[in-house]
Amino acid sequence: MLTAIDLFSGGGGLTVGLKNAGFKVVAAVEMNKEAAATYKANHPDTTLIEQDIRKVRGATIAKASPSGKIDLIAGCPPCQGFSSLTAKYKRNDPRNGLVSEMERLIGELQPSAVMMENVPGLAMKGKRRLTKFKARLTELGYTVNCEVLQVADFGVPQRRRRLVLLAGKGFSITMPKTTHSRVGEDGLKRWENVQSVLKGLPRPVTLDESWKAGSGPKKFNWNVVRTLSDDNVRRLRKARVGRGWTSIEKRLRPTCHKNRKAGFSNVYGRMRWVEPSPTITGGCTTFSKGRFGHPNQLRTISVREAALLQTFPADYIIDTNHMEAACNIIGNALPCSFASAVATKCSIALKAKTQRA
Repeated sequence: MLTAIDLFSGGGGLTVGLKNAGFKVVAAVEMNKEAAATYKANHPDTTLIEQDIRKVRGATIAKASPSGKIDLIAGCPPCQGFSSLTAKYKRNDPRNGLVSEMERLIGELQPSAVMMENVPGLAMKGKRRLTKFKARLTELGYTVNCEVLQVADFGVPQRRRRLVLLAGKGFSITMPKTTHSRVGEDGLKRWENVQSVLKGLPRPVTLDESWKAGSGPKKFNWNVVRTLSDDNVRRLRKARVGRGWTSIEKRLRPTCHKNRKAGFSNVYGRMRWVEPSPTITGGCTTFSKGRFGHPNQLRTISVREAALLQTFPADYIIDTNHMEAACNIIGNALPCSFASAVATKCSIALKAKTQRA
């Protein structure tokens, strides 16, 4: 069986995709305690190294593989400073340098293949860092392909653009072919939408209600929402489906938006049933942080609904009782089915290489 490691694993969304593509994930690295707890709850057979990746050595990771060999290094190094949502505020975010740690471990472990996912901004604001990474891979003998893909084109019920880099040591790994398109042109399936995932689900409870029940949000499978303020309830009543704050009459807008004509328009809004969701982020249950209002109920989406839009399995354990941690675990993940589509291309290329050898 092909072996893989998952760097910056978070709660394990990428690992779900790797496993679905036929990889045995022998090791993962994650330093956040609550994300690590979620990872361990769902992937007990993987050796999880709970350390700052800057302190992790390749030899330590290699010990998790029965043969000492790693077929694939996969990872989504945090690069929030290059994201279009945060770059204005975090241009010097220290996490921007974590791509170099992935580069270092590739050099130490010399895997047969590499799979990296990141924000599209890495190819623009982070171009120098990405160029250095690609040059180092080429120097090590890898053939590198890099492209920005739309996850909705691969059956994810969400709009989310991601930079994907695939590299084979002495061979090429091509990008996966799209399976879906916005309106189903060229014989492809239509984009999946919010309705296909959320319609008919039980109404969630608020975080306060989950605790009053004496058990907390995990007891409710994290089908849990925040309690909206009275002002946000009034705004949500007026919010138009598929629109952001500009659809709310001026007197109800937050002060910071009353006289604005530009800026982030995709906040204080509702999702549309018949379209993919907007990008799910760590703010996915906060009305002011995105178009996260439910299509026809006076609430945001729940943590579990956000997880389903990220294509996590319905029974995936979110092993924390803290709302912020749960939202970050889900919002920071690579959508599982997209990870599977990309990892499958790695698997096919690796098996073809073995057959040629």
